[in-house]
Amino acid sequence: MTAQLTDAAELAKDGERPKKGGVVTWACAPGFPPAVIFPFTPPERMGTRNVIEFQALMYRTLYYFGNSGKPEVDYELSIGEEPEWSEDGLTATITVKPWKWSNGETLCADNVLFWVNLMKVKGARYGEYVPGYFPDNCVDYGKVAEDKVYFTFDKAYSKRWMLFNQFSTITPLPKAWDRTAAGPANASGDLADVEAVYDYLIEQQGNAVEENNAHRTKWADSPLWSIVSGPWRLKSYTLEGVVTFVPNEHYSGPNKPHIDEFRQLPTFSDEEQFQMLQDGTVQVGYLPLSFAAGSTDDPTKGGDNPLGERFRLAPQVVYCIRYISLNFNNPTVAGKLLAQTYLRQALQSCLDQDTAVREIYQGYAYRQNGPVPMIPATDLVSPGQRGAAWPLPFDVARAKQLLEDNGWDTSQSPAVCVRPGTGPGQAGEGIPAGTKLSILLRYVEGRPALTELMRRFKRDAAAAGIELRLQEVYGSILVAEDAPCVPSEETPCLWEMCCWNGGWVYHHPTGEIVFKTDAGGNFGHWTDARADELIERTVTSDDLDVLYEYQDYIAEQVPVIFTPNFPIRLLEYAGNLRGVEPINPFANIAPENWYYVEDGEQ
Repeated sequence: MTAQLTDAAELAKDGERPKKGGVVTWACAPGFPPAVIFPFTPPERMGTRNVIEFQALMYRTLYYFGNSGKPEVDYELSIGEEPEWSEDGLTATITVKPWKWSNGETLCADNVLFWVNLMKVKGARYGEYVPGYFPDNCVDYGKVAEDKVYFTFDKAYSKRWMLFNQFSTITPLPKAWDRTAAGPANASGDLADVEAVYDYLIEQQGNAVEENNAHRTKWADSPLWSIVSGPWRLKSYTLEGVVTFVPNEHYSGPNKPHIDEFRQLPTFSDEEQFQMLQDGTVQVGYLPLSFAAGSTDDPTKGGDNPLGERFRLAPQVVYCIRYISLNFNNPTVAGKLLAQTYLRQALQSCLDQDTAVREIYQGYAYRQNGPVPMIPATDLVSPGQRGAAWPLPFDVARAKQLLEDNGWDTSQSPAVCVRPGTGPGQAGEGIPAGTKLSILLRYVEGRPALTELMRRFKRDAAAAGIELRLQEVYGSILVAEDAPCVPSEETPCLWEMCCWNGGWVYHHPTGEIVFKTDAGGNFGHWTDARADELIERTVTSDDLDVLYEYQDYIAEQVPVIFTPNFPIRLLEYAGNLRGVEPINPFANIAPENWYYVEDGEQ
């Protein structure tokens, strides 16, 4: 039985007097207003703000991850029962609980198959799709009964991987969405109907990369998007970007909302966020690192709180990695530069993570050595990357030597290519003699700690001979413009390096979503046959040595520049608000669990 909050009697067991109702206002991180309501999110909008903090409140995935703060599936809060596997490990059967949609329909097998068929036909437009994996690796799937589906796979896979990284993508969709402008369709049963249904839903959604909120203001009154399975429904989305949720009266889960309204306010900088907290105009927000009082030796625990007793400080530590994305599809010489392993290794060697952890992040951070999260400490991290072990430590002299050994004159900065060609000691394919080693690095604005990290990275890279041209960009614009792309007349694909102050939140850290060729989360389109081979082994085996070999290879090849990891937020919440903790390790938020206590109880 999970320790979710259910009723006033249970809430009052510790002597507190819970208050029914009230409004909680959440000050959101700068730069990322919700841009997609249709929970089939494209790669350019696949992120925490859209998927976890917006869509998931209304549209529940088949499985809910994070059980009372532990990194496991919470079956009580899941629509799907635990998968039942055949003896040969090839077929999984899943029973769908008879929960209700807000329009009275019962959740059923067809709702699951609707999603799977969308993935089958339009997978390339979904941010977590990986070619060759779910549902491409299903040799057969379908409906066993009105409440039961089955999936038969081409071979036996790791059952944990299948549950955590494959079935986790499924979001059951209501029958009412299975239509076109002409009327009802059958995308849940006929692949031929999927294209037209998808086009209709995208039309109703509106342009996902358009920054104007005009089309978003219509979502709350939409006969489509108002049909929800989660604990919340959208009340309004204003032109100013204020998002307001109210409880879904028909929610079937055991943790019904206690508050009357959950409101999300846009912010534009860390300074504005802190001012809102000081003024008491919001009940939930985050403490900007630049305002942290003193340092901490443990990023999972809050230190001194400059807001005093009015707020509680809880680092929102989740199972993730952070990095700077590189565009391997850039058709100019910049793309040729980034294709060189020695250059990526040099770039990684110029990023001083340890000093940044101490001086920029006040100890609320930790070094990220490779593609598997370092916190919480687990045996999933390769021995070669644990503790003091580090494949590419901060070493400007080594970075400079890597460039000199591969055809660059570093006596000037930026360095200049003096030995073009593809042979030993030469700069690499497509890099002409005389090329200056200069790369554009765009990053999200409004985050002083990130700005300082980028400033120091630029300084140390210059000492090695690499010029980083820094440019701050509003977050939502940044991820829309510096998105996964293939060069064409319409999309020149000219971005070079991009840092949105994030990376990837894992369920199980096998890497196929981020590093496999053509995967939806492979934003830079890195491709490497050896990496693909190693990833394929990790998804079919639970042998830790297999996972170690994969991550050591990724750390050496540097398909992204790993940056210091830190909590998503130093979460601040009002002293009379309860239910915010324990923190979900997969970044889910659950305002349905939040409630106020009587005044005077802190």
